[in-house]
Amino acid sequence: MLIYESKLEGTKNQYERLDNAIRTGLFVRNSIIRAWMDGLIKSRNDAYKYCKVLASKSECPWARLLNSQARQAHAERAWASIERFYRNCASKIKGKKGFPKFKKQLVRASAEYKVSGWKLSVDRRYLEFTDGFKAGSFKLWGTRDLHYYQLDQIKRVRVVRRHDGYYAQFLIDHKREENKELIGRQVGLDVGLNHFYTDSFGEKIDNPRFLRKDERKIKRLQRRLSKTQKHSINRVKARNKLGRAHLKVSRRRNDWVCKLAQRVIQSNDLVAVENLKVRNMIKNHCLAKSISDVAWYRFREWLEYFGVVYGVPVITVNPSYTSQNCSNCGEIVVKTLSTRTHKCPHCGYIADRDENAALNILKLALKELVNTVGRTELEVSGEIPLCFDAQTQPSKGTRRKRKT
Repeated sequence: MLIYESKLEGTKNQYERLDNAIRTGLFVRNSIIRAWMDGLIKSRNDAYKYCKVLASKSECPWARLLNSQARQAHAERAWASIERFYRNCASKIKGKKGFPKFKKQLVRASAEYKVSGWKLSVDRRYLEFTDGFKAGSFKLWGTRDLHYYQLDQIKRVRVVRRHDGYYAQFLIDHKREENKELIGRQVGLDVGLNHFYTDSFGEKIDNPRFLRKDERKIKRLQRRLSKTQKHSINRVKARNKLGRAHLKVSRRRNDWVCKLAQRVIQSNDLVAVENLKVRNMIKNHCLAKSISDVAWYRFREWLEYFGVVYGVPVITVNPSYTSQNCSNCGEIVVKTLSTRTHKCPHCGYIADRDENAALNILKLALKELVNTVGRTELEVSGEIPLCFDAQTQPSKGTRRKRKT
């Protein structure tokens, strides 16, 4: 699946109609959550049927203005949150189980259409919404060309509202594949805060720190927002300026991480990374901002996506003791975080701490790869009657430059 995004250009009246459609989709989702709490909905099919009940009620005539398949799409969102809660309860995870909550009306919101409720022009440069809100036709701004795909390949169209405008996302049924020649190079990556990562060859990539660079500007905009009066026009303007500043930081970070991950995949035949639990790491309040700014998890997502596209295996390993073990002899050498040089008293091996960890990560990945291949060959030969289920993670959509 591919996701192409274009900015929507229209009038103020059209944007207000899109706001009504987004607000109605939010109403459908919250109504289904309430019906599930009251015991009226017990399955996904019941959620679909309840969409028709909402459209037929005289108390909410705006619900029938939204396209029927768009109502079903929001019902799927509501039921997905319910299923996640049931799954967390069944697995008995510690802490909160993620009980479904009602969503508030925020600037960052979206409405999703399936195969109806929208229509593309012949030249694929205008998008028209044909549901009851009658938002009209919008001009598409972007660098992606939709002429390469048939209309039946576009499975969904999502309208996303952000601080800098409205965007249309097209979900296209297409499998992206790229050819890559083998170069006989395998690499292990050890991520950090001082340097974004250090590979097993000793190469270091500096951490760009996008949030830290714009932190003074963001703090100034936050102070201006706090001084405005609530429910005033100046407060709305200040909130939009602050939101655009955060958008700029997140887009720069995602663009840099995407290009870096693609370069790593193109220049290696195997990539090994740590399976870090970033959600648990940000509980450290002293490092939470820096860990969130460095975007380790997003980097891993792009590595896995480009690994599927180029046919390069991306292996995640357990990060335990990768910094303490000696990559030369395997003995444990206890070090504090302030110790940046690995000196093994057993074999005399001296190396950079992060480079030593990257070598350990690569060795663990190769062992895991060999064990997996050997187990698979034995299962194929019938010597070991094992049965296991493997699910392939869905690939991420491509990103593109936006015209504002």
